Amino acid sequence: IKNNQSNVVMEFVLLGFSLSQPMEFLVFMLLLAIFALTLMGNMAIITVVYVDPRLHTPMYFFLCNLSLLEILFVLSITPKMLGNLLSQAKAISFWGCITQCYFYFFLGTADFILIAIMSFDRYMAICHPLHYPVIMSGRVCVFLVMGCWLVGFLSTLCPLILLCQLPFCGPNVINHFFCDYAPLVMLSCVDTHFLLMIEYVLSSVVLLTSLSVTAVSYLYIIVTVFHIPSSTGRRKAFSTCTSHITVASILYGSVIFMYARPPSQGHSLDLQKVVAVCNVIVSPLLNPFIYTLRNEKVLRNTVSYILSGEKSFRTNCN
Repeated sequence: IKNNQSNVVMEFVLLGFSLSQPMEFLVFMLLLAIFALTLMGNMAIITVVYVDPRLHTPMYFFLCNLSLLEILFVLSITPKMLGNLLSQAKAISFWGCITQCYFYFFLGTADFILIAIMSFDRYMAICHPLHYPVIMSGRVCVFLVMGCWLVGFLSTLCPLILLCQLPFCGPNVINHFFCDYAPLVMLSCVDTHFLLMIEYVLSSVVLLTSLSVTAVSYLYIIVTVFHIPSSTGRRKAFSTCTSHITVASILYGSVIFMYARPPSQGHSLDLQKVVAVCNVIVSPLLNPFIYTLRNEKVLRNTVSYILSGEKSFRTNCN
């Protein structure tokens, strides 16, 4: 849709996956179930850690913030995607698209920085256990998390401000299921190579910096764990890190493919949509289950919390 006076695009159409109507309904039901499970799983982690004083440690404080980021992340993308699956128009307003794009990159950037912080936390706990309580104090943990949110908020402003200045004269169809930066920029009436290069540089800095911190931290952890004489101690150390490595692998694998490539290589939008599913839909769903099922302490306290609630309910009923 264009404004007849200014000839400026006022809304965009999200093409999505171009499915038949019966398939769109089946995909809608599947994504709705995944959306509900993602919200419930991450909210369960936050609730269990909040109510159990035994889990009030830096590791679980960071885990709660990761769950909060995942909740906000899926809320910024999935509701509109679900609505478009049941709609013929599949439209989103100009400023709605800009807002969705901003929160996607803001929360995604904070997510990667937090993953790096969590890997550093595990490095300190396993490689320097005597210094861990001093270095990873409550104040330091709060400072790190605030820095994570602040960097995500500020680092996304510059490219989004430049994006808002672009003229969009049509067409207005975005070949994606959400307002991603590159497909949106490519609809502008002017040459956008400079903006795509800015996106590439910023994405590469965030991804490669956080990946370096994560990789180095776990490299030191693996070396330290192999020097632990007790097999029980090695197993316990690995169990606290395996979930972190799994989550980081899923995130970095999909996002590096999507954003850490030079613009000169081109953007296969159909392929990017498929890869984006891992980042936008699969990863937020798997996170709570990976951390819960692979972490005996969280799983044990979750089951204990549920059983105590059931026991309390029966007592009140009687």
